[in-house]
Amino acid sequence: MPLKEFAERRNLLHRKSDAQTVLKHAMDDVQLGEVAIVSSFGAESVVLLHMAAEINKDVPVIFLDTEMLFEETLEYQVTVAETLGLTDIRVTRPDRNDLFLHDNESLLHLHDPDACCNLRKTVPLEKALHGFSGWISGRKRYQSGTRTALPLFEKDGRRIKVNPLASWGHEELKAYITDHDLPRHPLVAQGYPSIGCQPCTSRVSLGEDPRAGRWRDQDKTECGIHFENGKIVRQKVTTS
Repeated sequence: MPLKEFAERRNLLHRKSDAQTVLKHAMDDVQLGEVAIVSSFGAESVVLLHMAAEINKDVPVIFLDTEMLFEETLEYQVTVAETLGLTDIRVTRPDRNDLFLHDNESLLHLHDPDACCNLRKTVPLEKALHGFSGWISGRKRYQSGTRTALPLFEKDGRRIKVNPLASWGHEELKAYITDHDLPRHPLVAQGYPSIGCQPCTSRVSLGEDPRAGRWRDQDKTECGIHFENGKIVRQKVTTS
């Protein structure tokens, strides 16, 4: 079955399903095949990870360590994995040779953030997803204007991407974390409601959009691992 048709059928099937049902179906769907969760272990990541752990603690979880993350994020990843009992955390990093060739001084983000994201996120993720026919993300429609029409299931290149939390809002996520007494990312309390790489993430003031601190003052809203209208967002550098 073509991937676009597969996604459309699943969206129709789950048009009234809750997030847990969508997630369980994605993890158990024989027609979909092997799937992995891709997590940034950011401000709201623990919600999806907790739901997944309730279904199967052995689900593969891919964590992209760009080598430019906050130290708090690296520590939080370990805390969350241990707290939830997740057994298959796959830490993925950019290729050393690619970094030497394209960003040996770690300054690429200053003059070409799109290329930096491609080098440190998009290319490593594609390698990490080799062998998987689908992946599960924690994206939500409320997060930005580019995500307002986000479906539960979508064709993503040669794979299916599943967004179980697409319809969830900030208050629902906050309540879930509180109700289940889940560990919180330490930077959230310091004014970081959306957390990425350290050089490209800043504090957000009261009343600002939660993602205002990501690539502040730049014409950029996504890191490149997500697709819009079937096209990858901001991919420039080709590496071996």
